[in-house]
Amino acid sequence: MKALGVDAVPVGDERDWLCEIKFDGYRGIAVINDGDVELWSRNQKPLDYPELVPALRNLRCRNAVIDGEIVALDAQGRTSFQTLQGRDIGDRPPIVFYLFDLLFLNGRSLTSDPIETRREKLQQLLAESARSLQLSPVFDVAPAVFMAKSKEQGFEGIVLKRRASTYEPNHRSGSWIKIKNRNEQEFVIGGFTPPRNTRQYFGAILIGYYENKELMYAGKVGTGFDGKLLKSLHDKFLPLVVDKCPFTNLPLGHHSRFGQGMTPAIMRTVTWLKPTLVAQIKFSEWTLEGLLRQPVFLGLRKDKAASSVKRESSAA
Repeated sequence: MKALGVDAVPVGDERDWLCEIKFDGYRGIAVINDGDVELWSRNQKPLDYPELVPALRNLRCRNAVIDGEIVALDAQGRTSFQTLQGRDIGDRPPIVFYLFDLLFLNGRSLTSDPIETRREKLQQLLAESARSLQLSPVFDVAPAVFMAKSKEQGFEGIVLKRRASTYEPNHRSGSWIKIKNRNEQEFVIGGFTPPRNTRQYFGAILIGYYENKELMYAGKVGTGFDGKLLKSLHDKFLPLVVDKCPFTNLPLGHHSRFGQGMTPAIMRTVTWLKPTLVAQIKFSEWTLEGLLRQPVFLGLRKDKAASSVKRESSAA
């Protein structure tokens, strides 16, 4: 089930919502069946987090399907996507699986049950689980107050779930909504520029999003990389090199005052890529030209399909 992105908390029905933290990690589905454990991403790719498997295997159930978010915590105890990305370059941060929904238990589908019932059964299932499995907390507070507190504490945003709602697989009906505190979303990588000065491997990545099945250029991202990450990404880029620019709206025909222009002359220096890799990017705002201002690379998303990347709502 997917959360619908909105620009502000709903008004007039604040008692109709359950409030949860928006975690900054990989959405994951755990499938447990007679001791066998599998972890799957939202776009049905296997997730490799072997440290979670023993804890999931030890849950007291014959079989279960559980929805949640796999995260790494920073020094302040907040979920950090950048910290989670450290696994791809050799780091091993502590991993926690925050679980927030139970879809199937001991031979019975729970998707038609109200969310309160599903959560109660999930809480019972996790009662004696390991520390790596945590129940996503629900806060009994007005959404506007919760939103303000989440911003004060530096969280990415909040998720509101309508009371008594059922679980709607692969739908974005509005029974779950998300509101962000900062501008951050996924973008598709479509190319890279050559390195300059002392930098190695590449200078910046070119990113975009899909609109009516066409990849729209959204800007260049040249910050957020260290030497180790530059090499790791470059190794992933090389098998994807293509001759043709994948962006429909290039060249731009002018040079943006924010330095994101892509003229024909600049395009001749770019190495184009098959648009399959998805990057998490934070930024200050969208410009009137439809480009990102002050974008920063946070990491690759293994749990999102490139074709699903669209322009999202701005932060509240």
